[in-house]
Amino acid sequence: MGRDTIAEILTFIRNANMDGKKVVKIPSTNITDKIIKLLLREGFLENVRKHQENGKYFLVLTLRHQKSKKRPLTNILNLKKISRPGLRIYSTSKKIPRILGGIGIVILSTSQGILTDREAQLEGIGGEILCYIW
Repeated sequence: MGRDTIAEILTFIRNANMDGKKVVKIPSTNITDKIIKLLLREGFLENVRKHQENGKYFLVLTLRHQKSKKRPLTNILNLKKISRPGLRIYSTSKKIPRILGGIGIVILSTSQGILTDREAQLEGIGGEILCYIW
């Protein structure tokens, strides 16, 4: 049985975020690098750096937290995996769902690479819906 690397990185980030950790280390692959770059560009992460240990590459992510008066840290990152190995979900460019009225993003795997919902709609292409982030 194969590994679902996208689900694993989303789970790493979600667990670290719920635990209030500022930094999380995830294994680096081509698809995880592209997804993390999208998250950084969209403002869901503060910083990303590549780290090598024992010949393996890892991404060290700095999560963005919000401080409030009642609680020390508030989670501002919600992630939901949509497509999975047993059930792929595809969408055309006109039927890509909007998350929270456009506040969140949908990450798609298209013929042009890994794109956000806005980029895919501008290009006029659809693809496999990987995850929702808000």
